[in-house]
Amino acid sequence: MIRKPVMAVLALATLGLAACENGHDSMANPKICADFKTAPGATAAADPSMPVEECTRRWAYSLAGSKDSAEVVADAVVAACAAQLSKWNQASLGQSAAGSNEQALSLTTGQPTNPLAEHSAFAQGRALLYVVQARAGRCKAPPIENGAPTGL
Repeated sequence: MIRKPVMAVLALATLGLAACENGHDSMANPKICADFKTAPGATAAADPSMPVEECTRRWAYSLAGSKDSAEVVADAVVAACAAQLSKWNQASLGQSAAGSNEQALSLTTGQPTNPLAEHSAFAQGRALLYVVQARAGRCKAPPIENGAPTGL
């Protein structure tokens, strides 16, 4: 006799949990997804960070489906964009008379830093943002060409 009420309670609890799971799927916000149909264009020449920005966005969207933590995926994204980050660093070294040893205080942390460290922090931050953004919006990855996202 006690089995029927217990089974009924378990059935209701299961239905309640299933409803929560279904409700979670509707939490996606596809309006935050990036549009990969538009190319960065002439902005890259005006803003030396643009190739790093575009690379991290494309790789983050491509790798966001991984089951790894967002931080691990962001690390992989930065590794995939090492060439773009290196070019940006080389360009900034050419602009600085004293080279990369020039120290200043970070505007975000207040800690001593240099341009190369700030570029690295920028790439890491953008990679993490784009991984989380792609996951939150359940966004589609950009098209792949020759084993990499197009546009790189």
